[in-house]
Amino acid sequence: MNILGVHNGGHDASACLFKDFKLVAAVSLERLKRVKSAGVSALQPMPTAAIDECLLIGGVTRREVDVVCCSRAFFEYQNYILTHRRAASQLLYRLRGKPRLQLMDSMMRKEGAPDGAAIFRGAEFLRREGFDKAEIYFYNHHLAHGIPAYFYSGFDEALVHTADGAGDRVSYSARLARKGRFELLFGGDEEFFKWQEVNSLGLLYAYFTRAIGFTPNRHEGKLVGLAAFGKPVAADRIMSFFKVDETGRIRSDFAHYRDMAATAKSIASELTREDAAASIQHALETLMRQSISILLDKTGAKKLACGGGVYANVRLNRLLLEDTPADRIFIFPPMGDDGLPIGGCLDYLHHRFGFEEWDRNRHPLQSVLLGRDPQSHPEALARASQNTRLLAEKESEVVGAVVEALIAGKAVGIHEGRMEFGPRALGARSIIASPVRRDINESLNARLARSDFMPFAPVVLAERAAEVFGIHSGNAHAAHFMTITCDVKPEWRDRIPAVVHVDGSARPQILEPEPRTLYRRILEAWNAKTGNPVLVNTSFNVHEEPIIDSAEQALAALAGNRVDLLVLGGRLFGRDG
Repeated sequence: MNILGVHNGGHDASACLFKDFKLVAAVSLERLKRVKSAGVSALQPMPTAAIDECLLIGGVTRREVDVVCCSRAFFEYQNYILTHRRAASQLLYRLRGKPRLQLMDSMMRKEGAPDGAAIFRGAEFLRREGFDKAEIYFYNHHLAHGIPAYFYSGFDEALVHTADGAGDRVSYSARLARKGRFELLFGGDEEFFKWQEVNSLGLLYAYFTRAIGFTPNRHEGKLVGLAAFGKPVAADRIMSFFKVDETGRIRSDFAHYRDMAATAKSIASELTREDAAASIQHALETLMRQSISILLDKTGAKKLACGGGVYANVRLNRLLLEDTPADRIFIFPPMGDDGLPIGGCLDYLHHRFGFEEWDRNRHPLQSVLLGRDPQSHPEALARASQNTRLLAEKESEVVGAVVEALIAGKAVGIHEGRMEFGPRALGARSIIASPVRRDINESLNARLARSDFMPFAPVVLAERAAEVFGIHSGNAHAAHFMTITCDVKPEWRDRIPAVVHVDGSARPQILEPEPRTLYRRILEAWNAKTGNPVLVNTSFNVHEEPIIDSAEQALAALAGNRVDLLVLGGRLFGRDG
């Protein structure tokens, strides 16, 4: 059964492909369009490039797709079955030549339709898109954030919690999951026709991001890093607008989101940006910890499975494990809206096959290398050899030369195999460097046009991770995907200063012995040569650009002096001259 997942939202549009319960491909539109957080537009209301990429990876044509799972996002006005008045409005827009994108959830409310399929011309839409035999399935936004966090967690029982700006009219959801069954606590479709609460900490964080001078929905991670340099002097004032009730729900006193935005702007204007970042970070942590603690106490759960954009906040994730009754946490690595198609497909599979079959197929997530491998095309390597200098070809020579370059303080780009899905580079599209000198941060920041307060992340051999970092059974799975911070052991902080933040923390990637990739072999050889199991791992991109996709982009980075050397297709290249 070929199941295509689609999120055609205004930002973070993406697609994925399942073959039965096996996830075979997932691609964000931004990687292909080269526009950060790219979404759909009136001229292109579906993430066509991402869809076609997933189908290419899976060896599936559009005619072979059985189900298309869609978010309740943007569709052309012509796709809706409407009342007479709105049908006339639709005709007017079409006569004017304007497709007029509409949000599905908005149209559902206007038409009083709890089932999106009831107001959607699904068969016509699918035929236009080339899915001749497929059926269409619309999924709930927050369920799609949460269900993959549980499916891939390895937990038998867990509190499944989601938090983001807003989706399907809510900003939070909570479910108790046991053996493939879900007990909804709040945040499902029961909220759909109710008044939308103005309670989103995700949006509040975005408003502070903008008030401090950064771009909302893009630079929230900068605030997380910046917060360690300030003091939470206004945290109590921020929290005075919120409360957590006895059910674990976060409420607020704001009547409208414009009031929330104005408050964020007012508070931030009185503070340094460091103190403003520290204040909103502390408020977020405190309110979320209160909510999660109540929910864990009410359900008796000890495991946390989390999704949604708020959970991109790696410092929050750490505190939810350390300062609540939770003893283990897993955050679905593509926690933002780009991960929605995966959750949508898993939701469909749950409905289609039932909870027992669905539960039998659950497994801990091992990899998010779900994009295409451009190196499967030999012409890319041919182009590389024409425009660069081939330094090493045999694997042992490549590994040895990379280690020597790292010791010499060089930055090495890696472009190997299938592209990662989600916001983190995990060794397929990474830049690696020595962690032993802090000045590597300054040089890399300058070369990649990044802010100086953003800490670099480390990659560490799994067998030595607990020796260097505060890694244990509760956070280890999350740390495989760089979704949580932890302490750096005091005796190691001076040995790896390039990856230690000002608060003594780091966001490590744990690298297991298998699969023994070239990335792993380089780290092993570095450890053998230096006695140090840690390297800098930062994403292979220039600031404000998506992580690179193609071999051509990697070669351009080498030519532009973003990196000193490039590992591409198992070979090592340098610049001519």
